[in-house]
Amino acid sequence: MALLLTHPEALQRARDEIDANVGTGRLVDESDMANLPYLQCVLKESLRLCPVGPLIPAHEAMEDCTVGGFRVPRGTMILVNSWAINRDADLWDSPTEFMPERFLDTAKPTPMMPFGFGRRRCPAEGLAMRLLGLTLATLVQCLEWDAGEGRAIDMAEGAGLSMPMATPLALVCRPREFLKGLLSAST
Repeated sequence: MALLLTHPEALQRARDEIDANVGTGRLVDESDMANLPYLQCVLKESLRLCPVGPLIPAHEAMEDCTVGGFRVPRGTMILVNSWAINRDADLWDSPTEFMPERFLDTAKPTPMMPFGFGRRRCPAEGLAMRLLGLTLATLVQCLEWDAGEGRAIDMAEGAGLSMPMATPLALVCRPREFLKGLLSAST
């Protein structure tokens, strides 16, 4: 939400996509997610820029190998800095900018690793992406968001293993007009 509120054009594009594909006569549901590619891109870009954890859990080298020109002996614990990889200018155009559109080009594979990679990749990745997508879609579809008059959102990262925001996000939300009618019709 912090990234969307600091990029109102992306929030509006996601809302327009939901309104065009789901409408305002019902709430978004899981079956709608396949028809919301831009929203999926917002989610991927958010996880790229703000991973839950900056390091992928340790792996052990099973045999002597070379990584990035460095000799790694068997048994060495290896930590992967996904935060740095996701900001590498050799891999990403404008790596520090929030650009969900970068994930729209499905012909160009994009390295995503918020859930790890390889054999140790999180088995619940599919479930997490569905839940995150549906939650984000519901927040965008149903509510108008406001950070407060003249208040800027501080995107600085705080200390900690899970990289929280330095200043917690505080927002005011109100239901969109269609939601008031939808909820009163269902009671």
